[in-house]
Amino acid sequence: MTDQHFPIRIDPFWRPLLLVGAATRENSYLELDEQDLAVQFGWFFGRTIPRSEIESAERRDWPLWMGVGWRTNIANHVGLIGSRQGVVELKLKHPVRVWGVVRCTRIAVSLEQPDEFLAALGLGGG
Repeated sequence: MTDQHFPIRIDPFWRPLLLVGAATRENSYLELDEQDLAVQFGWFFGRTIPRSEIESAERRDWPLWMGVGWRTNIANHVGLIGSRQGVVELKLKHPVRVWGVVRCTRIAVSLEQPDEFLAALGLGGG
């Protein structure tokens, strides 16, 4: 399998806000290979997660009150959101540390091709 590239969806309305963290179409994506999932969202988020650590993945709604950009509830959830459309949530088997202080077991990402990503990942909902 070759690396598969899935751009993070960034709606035009939110682009100016996301430029604060230099999130552009070119540097906001998921890349999937046989071993790992690389997640990059501008300057503020870059993380590689072993595929074996992903327990499940599924589409989800993202309400407006949860915001756009780099989001966290501090307890266990991170959102990398450039659009309320096409959001996929990954549930991890074990917590990962992001931003040095936040431990999360769930990562939500807005994708341009959410269904294609889920098919490539090959996991069912949790």
